[in-house]
Amino acid sequence: MNIRKLILQGEGTTLDFKKTITSNEKIAKSLVAFANNKGGQLLIGVADDGSIKGVKSEDEERYMITKSAHQFCKPAIEPEFEEIYVDDKLVLIVKIAASDTKPHYALDEHKKWWAYYRVNDKSILASKIIVDVIKRSAEMTGTLITYTDQEKKLFEYLQLEGRITLKQFSKLTRSSYRQAQKIIVNLILSGVIKPVTSEKEEYYVTA
Repeated sequence: MNIRKLILQGEGTTLDFKKTITSNEKIAKSLVAFANNKGGQLLIGVADDGSIKGVKSEDEERYMITKSAHQFCKPAIEPEFEEIYVDDKLVLIVKIAASDTKPHYALDEHKKWWAYYRVNDKSILASKIIVDVIKRSAEMTGTLITYTDQEKKLFEYLQLEGRITLKQFSKLTRSSYRQAQKIIVNLILSGVIKPVTSEKEEYYVTA
């Protein structure tokens, strides 16, 4: 593996840098976000700016990550480890596969379990819609969509406005949040629309 080439790509959906492991809760969040998405790699001993700092104690870091994966992730996650030396500095590579037992939840400092999802270079708290999409994408092969007036209103709105939130869709179709959520999940799974998620908001656009 060309570690320098990998670092040059920068942090993203499948790559995260950690200078050191400071808490089980924080690392569990990253592990869960990767497992719930396409999988990914954590480079321990690499700062956010891509500079290689190296790990002081490989055994300690490995123990912390394994503990996080087994005790702070539900269902438990099985990380794979690889060690690479760069200019006499040790970088620990943690590989997380895309899970087939998703959704995974991470335990926070208040002892609550939350699902996370990888969006660009961030591990974002998954909304109820994203959790539903993760859950159903893991257990099904296809989604059959029948378009009703509600879907037609959604497409017309998207054509005019370019984006819609769950609240706007619920109001537009005079349907309950639960019903609106179900329709949006089906349309995401069928590849018709896609979510745009940030730490501040979530909305949906045409795929």
